[in-house]
Amino acid sequence: MSRGVIATPIAWAVLVVSQACNVGPDYEPPVSPMPDVWRSAVEDELSQEVPSIESWWDVLGDSTLTALIRRAEFQSLGLRASVARVQEARAIRGIATGGRLPDVFLGGSFTRTKLSENGIQGAAAPDPAVLSDPINVWSTSLDASWEIDVWGRVRRQVEAATAGLEASIEDYRDVLVTVYADVAANYVDARSFQTRIAFAEANAAAQRESLQLTRDRFNSGLTSALDVAQAESNLATTEAQIPAMRSVLAAVRNRLSVLLGEPPGAIDALLADSAGIPTPPGDVLTGVPIDLLRRRPDVRRAERLLAAQTAQIGVATADLYPRFSLTAFLGLESLDLGDLAKGPSITWGIVPGFSWNIFSAGKVKSNIQVEEARAEQALVAYEQSVLFAMEDVENAAMAFVEERTRLARLQEAVDASQRSVDLVRTQYLSGLTNFQNLLDTQRSLFQQQDQLASSQGQVVLNLIALNKALGGGWSPGGPDPDQRNGAEN
Repeated sequence: MSRGVIATPIAWAVLVVSQACNVGPDYEPPVSPMPDVWRSAVEDELSQEVPSIESWWDVLGDSTLTALIRRAEFQSLGLRASVARVQEARAIRGIATGGRLPDVFLGGSFTRTKLSENGIQGAAAPDPAVLSDPINVWSTSLDASWEIDVWGRVRRQVEAATAGLEASIEDYRDVLVTVYADVAANYVDARSFQTRIAFAEANAAAQRESLQLTRDRFNSGLTSALDVAQAESNLATTEAQIPAMRSVLAAVRNRLSVLLGEPPGAIDALLADSAGIPTPPGDVLTGVPIDLLRRRPDVRRAERLLAAQTAQIGVATADLYPRFSLTAFLGLESLDLGDLAKGPSITWGIVPGFSWNIFSAGKVKSNIQVEEARAEQALVAYEQSVLFAMEDVENAAMAFVEERTRLARLQEAVDASQRSVDLVRTQYLSGLTNFQNLLDTQRSLFQQQDQLASSQGQVVLNLIALNKALGGGWSPGGPDPDQRNGAEN
């Protein structure tokens, strides 16, 4: 027997009816109130113009950082995993979209049968002699079945899968934002520790000179052994801090290599020379929250997940109503292969049908309530993501402004301490002050220089955190991640 699709006026009428309605709620994007300006504490410090933050690291003017970020874009294992999740979501959407069309199967068979002469069929045969020869049956079949989507169940499934795909793309963008920020932060940490080590080594060199000076004065009988011991202690204390900072620097470099999808130590040569801590621009633009927070991938993902879950309510609601289907077959069947393609061998049929779960002990309605509760959870998650986004931006903006102010004061302190060291050293050589004052000013200079380097790095880290909080690092008009990944590789 063979089967196939039969197009009839009834089928076309059913096709029109299948587009009639969609049960369940239609999705409407939620409205979350956001302030139009930043809090007054940072309002005067940050410009309210909307910035271009797709490549926010360019404002730092560091070519090495830019090169590392570009390497991470196509080498990060986290990004590769998120691309695979997008590919998975796209395939799931393809499965849901396929539900709009009939399932069509093509098949064929050959059967050779010898019936029993002593069996039921043999006893019923008018001429038992015909049962002595085997019977050959040749057939080919085309079979189709189609769920007529009267209530929009399939359309809601496609709607949910589409929103799920869009959510996976936003998840990729969120990973992209995080990877860029992590690469930049670890790079700045590396440069900060290099600067701190340089300060420590410079101070150690100056303290060695002071130690030698003290020993010379001691040998000349101009000072006591106490001054020599204090100078030795001061130098040893400074030198003891250098190995610890080098250890942290090595860990930061290794972490940066792993972020790039490479083994530890892979970028050591690139960061061998200290290029200094990147300098942020004088003006930092944050834009209006209601404009920029909408581009944060985690907020966009939460909104798409809400859309997907809203569509699932329609899928569950469709189970309250009957499902209509259409099955048809068209084929050829013959006892002789030579006659298979002839007109008398044609066989066909069409079978409209429906099924309706008229009693389920409340399971269908309970399932609808489950999906509605999940939609409520998705709405709360979206609202929470908006609040978290606002919190991140406010905190990062405040931290950047305050650390920048602290950096200015630390620079003043370092300049004053350097002058103090020069003056005290001259006075010590002239016998106008004791050695303890020289030690105190040297220790103070080293501590303040170390704090200055840390603050310089922290200002940039806070700027990175601000751009991450604003969702910077991706282009709305760019290709989908899985398509770009395939093009690059």
